[in-house]
Amino acid sequence: MGLFRKGYTLNRETLHTWTQVLLIFAVLYVFLASIGAMGAAFKLYGKAFATQLVDATSHPVLGLFVGILATTLVQSSSTTTSLVVGIVAGGGLDLITAIPIVMGANIGTSVTNTLVSMGHITRPTEFRRAIAGATVHDFFNVIAVAIVLPLELSFGLLQRLAAESAVLFQNVGGMKLANPLKAAVTPLVKALSDATGHQPTILLIVSLVLMFLALRKLVKLARGVVVSRAERFLDTYLFGAAWKSFVFGIVLTVLVQSSSISTSVAIPLIGAGLLTVAQIFPYTLGANIGTTVTALLAAMSTANIAAVTIAFVHLLFNISGILLIYPVEAVRRIPLRLADALASLASRRRWIAMTYIIILFYAVPALVITLWR
Repeated sequence: MGLFRKGYTLNRETLHTWTQVLLIFAVLYVFLASIGAMGAAFKLYGKAFATQLVDATSHPVLGLFVGILATTLVQSSSTTTSLVVGIVAGGGLDLITAIPIVMGANIGTSVTNTLVSMGHITRPTEFRRAIAGATVHDFFNVIAVAIVLPLELSFGLLQRLAAESAVLFQNVGGMKLANPLKAAVTPLVKALSDATGHQPTILLIVSLVLMFLALRKLVKLARGVVVSRAERFLDTYLFGAAWKSFVFGIVLTVLVQSSSISTSVAIPLIGAGLLTVAQIFPYTLGANIGTTVTALLAAMSTANIAAVTIAFVHLLFNISGILLIYPVEAVRRIPLRLADALASLASRRRWIAMTYIIILFYAVPALVITLWR
């Protein structure tokens, strides 16, 4: 009888574990679809406008802010950089003007995971961790641009290195990576878009509600038995060392072809306290490298030397930013400290977080573009 009860207990525990695993995948699917729907809503708002912005850019400094705003409108740095590659290939942009747009796209792409962190806003402790984990990516990208862009405009080193690399790869030819994640969530995203009549405002509201509910459930599950058992796996194999976290960020981003997705997926884990901001930091840097693959492949398919060059600039910019900031501890800690300071303020005055998003990603770029023109 005792053996029967023990076996019954084990079976119940096994069944409960598998139920939790399936539930996590189901909620994660809804979460990823909500991000896809949010991106679709923003594209309905501004894809054509973003294209016009990039196409009409006439000055390198203006290009930086165009890159930020265009990417926040389409919620994808890959889309912006691929768009830039196409316009450069067609002769509509020169390399000097295109390079800052690509750098601005790096800043703009981090808006998605920052928006995702807002899903934790009703729970102060979670929100502080989540907003810190999201904005460390923001601050790194801003600092990298602040260092590299003036050097590039003065000396053109990235352009020269990229041009030499482009000569080697000009006639290699491009390819299109399969994206099973996009294929999986597209039906739900399309269903949501159809159900809302392709109205961007309604679709955006629905996607934010779904994201909020999915995040809440994910964090609850993350505190449960399944992820508590997986915590050792996360620490040992994925985020236990900086190089592991960095490589995982590259690989995952190449697979899903979106740094917005790969960085956003980590936010619930930070909010639940399973990962620290320091562990996530190198992962986001890996995501920066991984996201360059899409534009690089798109450029190679054009066989246009200028297009391949701008794609290599994107890759080399991310590599140089990492080499200039991450190896030196005193410099590496700057984005970590800035993210922690913002998180501390935002957890006490939550309106600060939304103000931060509006100012950095929308108001300042829009104001600069308007005044410049």
